[in-house]
Amino acid sequence: MWIVKLALDRPYTFVVLALLILLISPLVILSTPTDIFPTVNLPVVAVSWIYTGMNAEELEGRLTTVYEKTLTALVDNIEHIESTTVGIDGLVRVKVFLQPNASVDRANAQVTAASQSILRQLPPGTLPPEIVNYTASNVPVLQLALSGQGLSEADLNDLALNFQVGFTQSLARQREL
Repeated sequence: MWIVKLALDRPYTFVVLALLILLISPLVILSTPTDIFPTVNLPVVAVSWIYTGMNAEELEGRLTTVYEKTLTALVDNIEHIESTTVGIDGLVRVKVFLQPNASVDRANAQVTAASQSILRQLPPGTLPPEIVNYTASNVPVLQLALSGQGLSEADLNDLALNFQVGFTQSLARQREL
């Protein structure tokens, strides 16, 4: 209520303040940095184990829990670990989230060493896992599906590759600006 009374008592102050905001706004907008795809440094190492023949509870107890304990002991700079166990498919996916400035290559080497060292303690027939590094910056944000009447699969592939090259080149040009 006090601001309304002040505005009624001193109208020129608020007019000048509004004009000042109007004049400064373009400078602030132009000087604000923007990026289409900013770099997000959240490194993750994903490990996928496959072992069929057990239900989810057994698989969690005999593989997932043992592996998570090994990772916490042998891998540096872990922020947290997430795991998913699917007993029907025999799939165990463990995501190791690292601290923002951690070295992904070093973590990958440590995860690989931990995986190889624990392999003999896991149920017989367990195959070595698939280990994938990724960050939030290199996860795809767009998935494109093409179809066309009268076009062969090779033609569609050429169309997709040419479109992708043109699209990524235009993004690179925008990033340079």
